Amino acid sequence: MYDISMTIKKDMLVYKGKNEIRPRLSTVRDFTQGDAHESELQMNVHTGTHVDAPLHMLEDGASANLFFAENPFYQAQLIDLTELDEKITAADLKEYQIEENSFLMLKTKNSIPGFLEETPEKFIYLAESGAEYLIDNNIKGVGIDTNGIERAQSEHPTHKKLLTQQIMILEGLRLDQVPAGNYVLLLSLLKIADSDGLPGRAYLFEQGEIETILKLFK
Repeated sequence: MYDISMTIKKDMLVYKGKNEIRPRLSTVRDFTQGDAHESELQMNVHTGTHVDAPLHMLEDGASANLFFAENPFYQAQLIDLTELDEKITAADLKEYQIEENSFLMLKTKNSIPGFLEETPEKFIYLAESGAEYLIDNNIKGVGIDTNGIERAQSEHPTHKKLLTQQIMILEGLRLDQVPAGNYVLLLSLLKIADSDGLPGRAYLFEQGEIETILKLFK
């Protein structure tokens, strides 16, 4: 099992390193004030590991409520693209056999420890042509190992084309310890009504692992 989720903390990696969107965890009550300790978390719903709803980029797009009925288990495919230096294009993806209805995980240089520390705004991203190629291959969703799936593209075409087809976009993954291959993705999302995104926890299981776990509940 691989936990591929980001840890929410004040000094975590955020989109392009913007300080104004860093999460804030504060103590609102401690044992000097009573018999319990309570904390408050303030953060953007697109912080850390999260999915984008169509509403995030489409004015009339559906909210994240559409994910509430989703089965949290997905057939997933992870491909290693760590040789790429800027973006993922259709030509890059054509080198791989993309499985229909899979949740495709894109492992890039973003996963290399320290790669984005000095220049978080220069993450490897999915180019518009890459998004079009994945749409043509009828995938269920696409995940990437940074806080955004695109940058440096006017009008956000990667987001818009994927979300128009209701292809799930899962951002903020940690894939540095995960080898390429086929997995089962467990994606557990916070159930926030009418949101444009949902933070969550994501795990990858090897096929045999998930079958063993499911037998425990029979």
